[in-house]
Amino acid sequence: MGYVTYEVEGAVGILTIDRPKALNALNSEVLEDLNAALDQVDLDTVRCLILTGAGEKSFVAGADIGEMSDLSVAEGTAFGKKGNDIFLRIEKFPIPVIAAINGFALGGGCELSMSCDIRLCSENAMFGQPEVGLGITPGFGGTQRLARIVGLGVAKELIYAATNIKADEAYRIGLVNHVYPLEELLPAAKKLAGKIARNAPIAVRSCKKAINEGMQVSIDEGVAIEEEIFGKCFETHDQKEGMSAFLEKRKEKNFTNN
Repeated sequence: MGYVTYEVEGAVGILTIDRPKALNALNSEVLEDLNAALDQVDLDTVRCLILTGAGEKSFVAGADIGEMSDLSVAEGTAFGKKGNDIFLRIEKFPIPVIAAINGFALGGGCELSMSCDIRLCSENAMFGQPEVGLGITPGFGGTQRLARIVGLGVAKELIYAATNIKADEAYRIGLVNHVYPLEELLPAAKKLAGKIARNAPIAVRSCKKAINEGMQVSIDEGVAIEEEIFGKCFETHDQKEGMSAFLEKRKEKNFTNN
């Protein structure tokens, strides 16, 4: 994994895209390293992931234009599929994934951040889908996720006009949850990840599954998904432990993801 590093702090895993000389741009190797890094996550011990970029300028500046410029139709389709498969894996990853966006998040970088559950960014962050200015469309889910997150009209304006937006505008339209000074970004992401990790992991993972699946169906089908997942919680150790601790007024809880 030459372009992605992985470290663990307690119950929190931190994935860092480490190609700073290219502003962490995504090429085939970076995508493959990211996929390999996800394989390294021990889901028995890690309860939340943080995804960020190396350096202070860029989360991911986009896909590698040099690699893409001479692709054929078949090669372009395959490259898009490679990115989409990995981003879908992140979106569906069993545990929550927080994007700590430290600078540029353009094109594939914006798309990568949108595959995460929660987005936090630094004050110097910049977001955009500039692909139409290059004669292509977003290829890693941008036409799909952006509209789901910020609404149809805003997404179409940003994509059609290839408009880049700063952190404050990204916060205003709901693309990011919080904006921090650069030096406070990763500590804030770790704090939030730690707060998530302290809760019953089997419940957190079930909530992610219910939200993701429910967003793709009608409200009637969505609440049916929730009912089933909710009911299954009552056969778990974590439900017994959580409710016992509440009734016994205990602060310490022994959650085991079982």
